Amino acid sequence: MASSPPRIAVYPGSFDPITLGHLNVIERASQLFDRLIVGVGINIDKQGMFAAGERVELIREATSHLSNIEIRTFHGLAVDFVRQEGARVMVRGVRPITDIAAELTMMMANRRLAPDIETLFMIADGELAHVSSSLIKQIAGLTSEEELLRFLPKNVVRAVREKLAE
Repeated sequence: MASSPPRIAVYPGSFDPITLGHLNVIERASQLFDRLIVGVGINIDKQGMFAAGERVELIREATSHLSNIEIRTFHGLAVDFVRQEGARVMVRGVRPITDIAAELTMMMANRRLAPDIETLFMIADGELAHVSSSLIKQIAGLTSEEELLRFLPKNVVRAVREKLAE
């Protein structure tokens, strides 16, 4: 009896920084696939809070309890990265109110570019559904560490605090 090929998915994003909402999607998607590759997109035109290598390390630390996660950086189109990694599924974390229209537009464009790649939309659980990296950048300097722990993994709170102190 032939074994089936491993089920591989890619979750691309900027993850600048990774939030509890991202982590929730990663944890749940990791249960659906044999391998989940978290793709950290590099946009040279965009100045982020964290360099790509720092983002990879923050994700690695936050997901250390998951055995089937790989973290990689990529340039260019997410669908090209998904195909390059041998996956047929792209996981997209969406916030219910702010992301749906843009994500649907992107999904339709991706279907034209790569009809063999399916997009799986996942909404973070409950109180995490509204959290975004942009929100974190807006509030990080104005909130306490305890308040940031409602939005970010502990290792990321520490890194954000250090970054703000620079």
